[in-house]
Amino acid sequence: MPDDPRKPGEPLPNLDEDQFRPIDTRALLDAPRSQHRPRVLMLYGSLRERSYSRFATEEAARILEKFGAEVRIFNPAGLPLVDSVPADHPKVKELRDLSVWSEAQVWCSPERHGAMTGVMKTQIDWLPLSLGGVRPTQGRTLAVMQVSGGSQSFNAVNQLRILGRWMRMVTIPNQSSVAKAFAEFDEAGRMKPSSYYNRIVDVMEELMKFTLLLRDRSAYLTDRYSERVESAEAVSKRVNQRSI
Repeated sequence: MPDDPRKPGEPLPNLDEDQFRPIDTRALLDAPRSQHRPRVLMLYGSLRERSYSRFATEEAARILEKFGAEVRIFNPAGLPLVDSVPADHPKVKELRDLSVWSEAQVWCSPERHGAMTGVMKTQIDWLPLSLGGVRPTQGRTLAVMQVSGGSQSFNAVNQLRILGRWMRMVTIPNQSSVAKAFAEFDEAGRMKPSSYYNRIVDVMEELMKFTLLLRDRSAYLTDRYSERVESAEAVSKRVNQRSI
């Protein structure tokens, strides 16, 4: 095995020293605590009148409210396919405003043909990484859930996890997958007692803990060296252009 070529204190010529910052433990550990209720946006992925993903979402919302959260559920009915209408469409604006408002989100999709539904994906596709100077998803906590008509599966939640990472969200470790969902809800759409119900309680409890832990540190946690470098370069270009 070759010797380690590194030398203590050797220079890093590619590093922008002006934008490199040591880790600020005070910003991580001593951030002021917000006193308002955690704000949670919930998305579900079906338009059926008897939608089990909506039932599961509503049940999870009741649990979150019991934990002290302020919850809003977006109704995807009437949301156009992405890019088929301008972004000022009322349903698109409603969705984006709710995402900006939120500090945490819950995504719940049925599994259809081994994947999340188009209804679910359309909602996420309408959420940009950046909206002017605002980032509608970055730094928010996320819980993922799915319902299935047959045996238990994890295809949809696995895909939702990938999307959560892509949207720069903090996806909690726990998740919920409800098998044979038609047998887990009564005629009124309320979930029956079961291990599946208990898991949803677990997931919402964990989401609340992560949200309370991270929401006041989100801006610092998502402050990136590469973006600071890009911002500094952009400012430098503007200054240089004005001096020409």
